Amino acid sequence: MEFTTWFGKLQLDTEGEVEDCKLFDKDPEKLAELVFESQENVQDVPLKRPDLRKAALESGFVELDEDYDILLRDVCIRAAKSQISSTDTDDVRIVHAVEALDDIDKNVNELSERLLEWYGVYFPELGLTGEPLARFVLAFGSRANVPEDHALFEKASKSMGAELSFADEELLRAFASNLCSLYDTRRQIESYIVTGMGSLAPNLTDIAGGLLGARLISIAGSLQRLASFPSSTVQVIGANRALFKHLRSNTPSPKHGIIFNNIIIKNAPWWQRGKLARAFASKISLAARTDFYTGEKDPSIKEELEKKLEHIRNTNPNPPKREPKPQSKGKGGKKTHRCKRKGGKR
Repeated sequence: MEFTTWFGKLQLDTEGEVEDCKLFDKDPEKLAELVFESQENVQDVPLKRPDLRKAALESGFVELDEDYDILLRDVCIRAAKSQISSTDTDDVRIVHAVEALDDIDKNVNELSERLLEWYGVYFPELGLTGEPLARFVLAFGSRANVPEDHALFEKASKSMGAELSFADEELLRAFASNLCSLYDTRRQIESYIVTGMGSLAPNLTDIAGGLLGARLISIAGSLQRLASFPSSTVQVIGANRALFKHLRSNTPSPKHGIIFNNIIIKNAPWWQRGKLARAFASKISLAARTDFYTGEKDPSIKEELEKKLEHIRNTNPNPPKREPKPQSKGKGGKKTHRCKRKGGKR
């Protein structure tokens, strides 16, 4: 049988002894590429494996044991570097960007709440939260610095908050500056995701949008995995808790997961959302497969989706009529009736 090693192809007999050896080119870079490629190809392993060191010496591939060890080490290091670099793909970078966006959102929410409570001691009437609050604190610091032509000057001049010392003002401004830089970084990451999704998955971006498409890829793990999901799985991605509760407690199954964030479903009437989510998820699945296997944009996918959505809206213009729930029965199978109060007595 033929057995491929890192330095050549060995022809083995039934006893596992080497009959012949076809050596590869003694170039560490080429050998590393062969080792990396061989990891994906499964080959039959003989019951009695040959001594590779002995075979390399006898075939003249190397002259000394030290040469074998040095060359094998060099080849393994190069193969490991190739394997590491092969994992740095476009969809992996998108996944990291989405996870970074989630981390920033978590930290920004906590820091903005802290700034709101902290600065609220000095200017409780301000009425700003989040990024507007951080921009205000960075720009003015103390409420005494608000100019007369500003919309908040009247509130600032009549505020009942405590006086802000110079040291506290500088500290709050530094805190707000760091918070504003996080908001700026978040916008940069969003722009990076949208741009990257346009080249990585043009059809998915066209159907779901760059940010939602990137989040679907992030939850799936890669574009390849998302392309392998059936549309029913795509429909409920992100609804893990509701899905597990349905499986455990026999509650109604979720109609949608994170695809609810798209305006197609979010702005639709409640009785249309299930059908719209089904059609939307079906086209997302088709778009992901087209992006992974061809990489070319297909405008017909979005055209078919719009026709399907319009058909659903036209055929379901009104909410369905709900049947009244049956009244509970008392003992003996008779329906119970509540007594009406009259004059405060029964």
